[in-house]
Amino acid sequence: MDSVTQAVLGASVSGVMLGRYHGRKAYIAGAVLGTLPDLDVIIRYGNPIADMINHRGFSHSVFVLTGLSLLLTWLIRKWPPATQYDWKRLFATLWLIFITHVLADAFTSYGTQLFWPFMPTPTSWSSIFIIDPLFTLPMLLAAMAAFAWGARPAVQKMNAWALGWCVVYLCASLLAKNLVESRVRTTLAQSGVSVDAVFSTPAPFNILLWRVVARTDDDHYFEYVTSVLDDQPLEYIKAPLNTALADQLSNADMLNGLRWFSGDWIRYDVIDKQLVATDLRMGLATGYYSFRFRVAQQNPDGSWAVVEPSRWPSDRGLEALTAVIARTISASPALPLQQWEARMRATP
Repeated sequence: MDSVTQAVLGASVSGVMLGRYHGRKAYIAGAVLGTLPDLDVIIRYGNPIADMINHRGFSHSVFVLTGLSLLLTWLIRKWPPATQYDWKRLFATLWLIFITHVLADAFTSYGTQLFWPFMPTPTSWSSIFIIDPLFTLPMLLAAMAAFAWGARPAVQKMNAWALGWCVVYLCASLLAKNLVESRVRTTLAQSGVSVDAVFSTPAPFNILLWRVVARTDDDHYFEYVTSVLDDQPLEYIKAPLNTALADQLSNADMLNGLRWFSGDWIRYDVIDKQLVATDLRMGLATGYYSFRFRVAQQNPDGSWAVVEPSRWPSDRGLEALTAVIARTISASPALPLQQWEARMRATP
């Protein structure tokens, strides 16, 4: 999630747990600690793929954060302790600030290594966009009230309700996700298409409009755009994954890391004799993906040589954002998916 969301989430958790003992200080401390796990962004790992797959790594591990919570509890209690509550409440507060941060991240599409140093595919429930005003705004208002008026009982109650709303909203996002994925699976089954896996992610700023990517057993994928409010045939494109291009590369450690991190939701395109890998999970829509990387270069004999990964120029699609947002509430006009998909093979 974005930094504002993580700060107000930490403030709300700390305020509910310790606000009546420390007033505004509890909210301020919670806001600061709530952003702490994301400080790993300052670490550079040598290339953009390594930076991507190591973000939300050790700093988002439930094991590391549990140990950090214990350490901070011990350090804080070395100062003259508050007599109103014991170390268990302090530990629970610190632990909840950190754990709610990483769990919120896990609800986005990026991928969060909750179980580092163990290395399963990073957790990505992908039911909420990285910025969602309906999720964040109640907590922001509650935190602002706490900063303005202190930890009054009414403010404490407001923060508790804001956290409750977050839980309800996340549950609603999972229901919406299940609905659109079931809709796409049914549509493909009726067309006789065999599906290996499905990944869905909400469009910017809401949980009504979704991109649903379905991987087939013939090395292709379907990408659907559908709203919870739709009542007509779904928009989609079908395109090749070209996985064989990646499978023939040797010594492609960084690319293999990207395939692990993304759950292998990768498309490959040859553009001007460069092999470009695209993470299909994140972006506005087909043709407007957030993460594209140059991973290999074609030799004169047609073979491929792995290169140091670099970001491939890509358009995030700000000019298309208005159309996508409008598509949330109306199926007409349809998004120009075929036109956008052609951008994938174009020279930047």
